[in-house]
Amino acid sequence: MNKSTDRSFDGIAAKFQRNIYQSSKGEIRQQVLLRDLSTLAILQKPCQVLDVGAGQGQLGLALAVRGHQVTLTDISADMLAIAAAAATAQGIAVTGDDAKLRFTQQSLAALSQQAGQQYPLVMCHAMLEWLAEPQLALKQLWQLVEPEGMLSLMYYNKDAKRFSNILYGNFDYVAADFKVKKKVQLSPQNPLEPLQVEQWYQQAGFSLVSKTGVRCFHDYLRDRTQQQSHFQQLLALELLYNQQEPYASLGRYTHLLLHKPR
Repeated sequence: MNKSTDRSFDGIAAKFQRNIYQSSKGEIRQQVLLRDLSTLAILQKPCQVLDVGAGQGQLGLALAVRGHQVTLTDISADMLAIAAAAATAQGIAVTGDDAKLRFTQQSLAALSQQAGQQYPLVMCHAMLEWLAEPQLALKQLWQLVEPEGMLSLMYYNKDAKRFSNILYGNFDYVAADFKVKKKVQLSPQNPLEPLQVEQWYQQAGFSLVSKTGVRCFHDYLRDRTQQQSHFQQLLALELLYNQQEPYASLGRYTHLLLHKPR
C-alpha cells in the first residue's frame, strides 16, 4: 500500500477518542457491531480474533471481556497506547498465561505477509476508507482469515454520504464528488461505493452472510440534540430496522459479515 496516503492517527488520537468514540455515534456503532457478532457460531466459545486497524480497541476489549483471545493491530502507536490503557483500567489481562489481549503496531500489508498466521475471525472496521488501495486490502484480509472463518468488515458508505449531503443542501459538494480543498481530519475523505466493495470481496473469494447499516437514522435527525436526549429510543430503532432495506443501505457505515470457504 502507498504509505504516503494511508492514514495514521498519531497526534490526534485523543481528539478522535473524544469526538468519535465517546459520542452517540460511537456508542451506536459499538452496540450494532456487538449485536451482529453475537450471531456468529465461532464466538459461542473462546475464539482467536484479529482486529486489523483496531484503533482504540473498544470492540476488541469487549470481546476479550467475553473470554476471547484478541490481537489488536494498528499503524498508530498513539491509538494502541489508548487501547492498552483502557485494558488496564478494565482489569483485562495483557500479560501472563491468562492474557486476553495482544498489541502489535503493524500494517495490514505486513500482517498479510506472515505465512501461516490465520484466524477464525478477522475484524476490519472503518479502515478501508483511509487506505490508498482498499481493493488490495480485501485480498490481504483474505490471507489472514482461516478456511471456514469469518471477516467482519465495516466501511464508510458513499451512497449514504451522498444522500445526507443532498438532504442538507450541499449540492456543490455533491457535484464535486466530495472533493474539497480543506479536509476535516476526523472525517474519511474516501467513502466507498457499496457495489464496488461487493465486487472486491467477491473477487477476493468471500461470500456474504449478512449486511447491516450503522447509523441509519442517527445522522439524519433534523434536531441533532435528540442524538443524546433520545439516545435509547434511537438505538432501539437502529437495532430494529438496520438489517432491513431500504434502511440497511442508508447507514453512514455498512457492516458486512463475510465467509471464507474451505
